[in-house]
Amino acid sequence: MTHIGIEIGGIKIQIVAGDAEGFIKERYRLVADRARGGAGIREQIAAVLPQLITSHRPVSVGVGFGGPVDHETGLICCSHQVEGWHEFPLGDWLRTISGLPVVVENDANVAALGEALCGAGRGHRRVFWVNMGSGVGGGMVIDGSLYHGAKPGEAEIGHLRLDKSGVTLEQRCSGWAVDRRIREAVSASGPSVGLGFLAKAVKAQSVAGGEARNLAAAVAAEDAVALQILAAVADDLAFGLSHVVQLFHPDRVVLGGGLSLVGDSLRAAIATALPKYVMDSFQPGPEVVLAGLGEDSVPVGALVLAAVRSQ
Repeated sequence: MTHIGIEIGGIKIQIVAGDAEGFIKERYRLVADRARGGAGIREQIAAVLPQLITSHRPVSVGVGFGGPVDHETGLICCSHQVEGWHEFPLGDWLRTISGLPVVVENDANVAALGEALCGAGRGHRRVFWVNMGSGVGGGMVIDGSLYHGAKPGEAEIGHLRLDKSGVTLEQRCSGWAVDRRIREAVSASGPSVGLGFLAKAVKAQSVAGGEARNLAAAVAAEDAVALQILAAVADDLAFGLSHVVQLFHPDRVVLGGGLSLVGDSLRAAIATALPKYVMDSFQPGPEVVLAGLGEDSVPVGALVLAAVRSQ
């Protein structure tokens, strides 16, 4: 049977047709119309969805939405990136335009499900997903099913406090936070850093923002500033993940999102730092791996979600 999977983020929209195993048969990838808010994004979805339904005759729709969601009703609480989603009944709206059963989840939960069943967590009973993108999100899958706390509680690792002053993991390790770290480090290093790989890349930018995209190449070039930032980010992420380990004891932690594209150097640094924050009886702790589905973690998870809920 064929299903529809939808990813609704603050930057990109993906609408795919595929099967219960996560195989994508057809895909539409769109740039989110942020200027027109939620209404504009819904128009983008409505323009594409009928074509996929006509071509593939799906039996259900699964959605990963970038923000807090009531997974039982499909009601969107809000979006922290795009206006026009506050208390919008996304599930009902999609049921109306598609004529199909619809299930809506937070995108981190959906990505966790995709990675646990079809990606880097396959074959493991307890899988924790952490998304390091514009924000930091998390999702927990246990024996093939998503963990849900009492509404609206989810595995919101990004909002863990790193100290009593209230600094959160997201404030230190999200994409925009790493951008800021890079700008501050380059500025504080003085004129001598002018010859550094990372400093050159940052100074070559015409506008501030998106500096983290240079981190992978700078780390590969063994740039001193980049290596310091990598170590600091990895240590903060490891500290946040230690709380997950102490509470949920996952077999495997899967790293995804744009920052994970830094690659194995970041993964290895997190894996090395994590044990020092985990109590001795829980050593050696979970295996830390990079996402296996790349940018398809959410759409694949949405297909799996649709298939599971349609049974």
